[in-house]
Amino acid sequence: MIEQILDLPTQDGAMETFICRPERGGPYPAVLLLMDAPGIREELYDMARRLGTVGYVVLLPNLYYRAGRDTKYGPDVLTHGSAEHTRMRAVRTRMTIPPVMDDVAAMLAFLDAQAYVKPGPVGTHGYCMSGPYALAAAARYPDRIAAAASFYGTWLVSDAVESPHLTLGKARGELYIACAEHDELAPLPMVAELKGLFETSGAAGELEIYPGVHHGFAFPQRWCFDKPAAERHWERLIALYRRRLSA
Repeated sequence: MIEQILDLPTQDGAMETFICRPERGGPYPAVLLLMDAPGIREELYDMARRLGTVGYVVLLPNLYYRAGRDTKYGPDVLTHGSAEHTRMRAVRTRMTIPPVMDDVAAMLAFLDAQAYVKPGPVGTHGYCMSGPYALAAAARYPDRIAAAASFYGTWLVSDAVESPHLTLGKARGELYIACAEHDELAPLPMVAELKGLFETSGAAGELEIYPGVHHGFAFPQRWCFDKPAAERHWERLIALYRRRLSA
């Protein structure tokens, strides 16, 4: 596995990005792995590596870069009331979809200049706060994003003008939306509403509810980690990318 961390230029500054890819062969199709709210950490690097081993160039950007370099948090980042949780939330609450779409454009431009990247369609998937970003990217860049997945994405139906449920029909690629049965950030009534909107949008793909699991089930270091559900998420994701990116 070849790994590096580069600062990708964006209109708002340098975006630190972890990049991994197979050591041999290529060029390979590219995918964008978009982080959850706790931010960049070794757990996410390992998830990027897993995709790299099956034939993808993976970009994992620090989407908090606009707040500075000091945007990686300690192990108690999810402990409400902790200093790290407070520090993270101060950055997270300012995140919106439009600037992240600019970041996606910057990553696509970077990929186009790399000889080890297979020209053509790109995939993207996001967890938690980035579930909406992945779906929005498929709608914003329909000619490039051929596959997009959201895993326990938060507030996929909202009053925000950029809410992803409003643009599902603009995506030309295949969408996969995975929701946890127990998730206060995407409660089942919201999921049911989204499922209806998805079905009427004309978008290709599916929405699947993972029974008996909680928000964050795919992360090995999370209290709610569920190995069967996590492996199902990998199965669905890799199959999606193989169908749409021709790896």
